[in-house]
Amino acid sequence: MRFIPYGRQFLDASDKKLVSNSISNDLITTGPIVTKFEINLKKYLKCRYSYVCSSGTAAIHLAMLSLNLKKNDIILMPAVNFIASYNMAKNIGLKIYFVDVDEINGQITPKNVLECIKKNSLKKISALITMFNGGYPENAKNFYDLKKKYNFFIIEDACHALGAEYKFRNNFFKVGSCKHADICTFSLHPLKTITSGEGGVVTTNASSIAKNIKLYRSHGILRDKNKHWKYDVIKNGYNYRLSDINSALGLSQLNKINFFLKKRKKIYLNYLNELKNFSPNLIIPEYSKNIKPSYHLFIINIIFKKLNKNKNHFMKYLINNYIIAQQHYIPIYEFSIYKKKNYFYKASKKYYENAISLPIYVDLDKKKQDKIIKIIKNYFD
Repeated sequence: MRFIPYGRQFLDASDKKLVSNSISNDLITTGPIVTKFEINLKKYLKCRYSYVCSSGTAAIHLAMLSLNLKKNDIILMPAVNFIASYNMAKNIGLKIYFVDVDEINGQITPKNVLECIKKNSLKKISALITMFNGGYPENAKNFYDLKKKYNFFIIEDACHALGAEYKFRNNFFKVGSCKHADICTFSLHPLKTITSGEGGVVTTNASSIAKNIKLYRSHGILRDKNKHWKYDVIKNGYNYRLSDINSALGLSQLNKINFFLKKRKKIYLNYLNELKNFSPNLIIPEYSKNIKPSYHLFIINIIFKKLNKNKNHFMKYLINNYIIAQQHYIPIYEFSIYKKKNYFYKASKKYYENAISLPIYVDLDKKKQDKIIKIIKNYFD
């Protein structure tokens, strides 16, 4: 019997054809397909500048560098997130302060940010990283209001949220439009909304930030527009470029993004209908009606203490039934790399103990999903 994974890519004949064709081009890196992919992303997201890079982690690093963040600058970020944001901030030498998250959906809130500022008596904050866990862009505009009050940059770590939208003044804005953020980053990993194999995207509306992104992405090199053999190096940059081969896959996938979102929504709604009122010990996050999610994750919270069980017991139970679930994420302060152990993030701890991501991906058929639902219900019996 084959395992049901918690996520996987969806590739069809059109993807394979475009990738195959790209290999025959004269340029298979820094070529026309990269440019076309970036233009199409810019049109889709409705932002001024869009740049692709080698990974979502590279995108976050480029975002921090392009904002000229430097050693000892203060940055706030969720206590629960993938390690990439923390690692990149640490490598730059930023002073990192964790913001506690909502105990059910795993996202920071404006209230949490204010509590972090007050608790640590912070005066000058350089940047706030937001993360729309699971692809549900809660509080995007409210974070922007805090930005105006405290004069910090907002970096949206939107690795889960490509295709998601939020409403403000009767208009919907795509995450990545940067209408209420300085810069936004996406991942194009195979488990995300669309994939380029590996890859990332950085978007902004500021020309100065865009210039920095381009420089840091390719060794800090500034080339002479008229003499291709002449160039200067004006930044300590990196090789974070994305190839035309990867971009070809991303471009093909972007053409299907509305189909992907529709399929994910259908799977989400089926889970919701079957599990919403099933048990008082199974809680599903409730989100604002003013958002259109990307449905990257379907998160449930099981109150294991009331069942006299724990998450490890449940995850092993699923594996024994050929189902692979996941947790998003282990709080950063739990890792060995984090040396300060005088922490107390009550809601983050509770979220970590109870939250599980169920399988959700484009070609998860109803038969498999019904099996997952049945296995979960049997656990409570």
